Amino acid sequence: PFLQLSAEEWDHTFAVNTRAMLVTTQVAAQAMIAAGHGGAVVNMASMGGKLGEPGQAHYAASKAAVISLTRVAAMELGPHGIRVNCICPGYVLTEMGAATRTQEMVDGWSAKSPLGRCADPDDVAAMAIFLASDDARYCTGQAMNVSGGMVMH
Repeated sequence: PFLQLSAEEWDHTFAVNTRAMLVTTQVAAQAMIAAGHGGAVVNMASMGGKLGEPGQAHYAASKAAVISLTRVAAMELGPHGIRVNCICPGYVLTEMGAATRTQEMVDGWSAKSPLGRCADPDDVAAMAIFLASDDARYCTGQAMNVSGGMVMH
């Protein structure tokens, strides 16, 4: 809950979710600039960064920061031919979450999606492949939803 959120938990979440995106984007961009032929960076945000969710202030804020970081990087790196976008997944059924996920949770999340299901990792991977490809050559600064319609902006 918001009132019990510690500064340590806040800082840890930002270090993992936001600082990591900053550093990896910088390193990738520097290599692309040195190579001289542009490229594409795909960051990982979350629909939580667009919507927020009770009990998730630190997570939502860190993912909103990734979205803003992506947009600023797109503006600054565009002149070098570097596109920067991010993916905002909804609920993804990963192996990492399997130990704490119940069928009741999956059913509840699925009911929120117009497509009636949660994402699987391949849904997110397909968006990453698209954004990294030449098919997305005129897309930059975008926060692409992969949420089955749970987020539509």
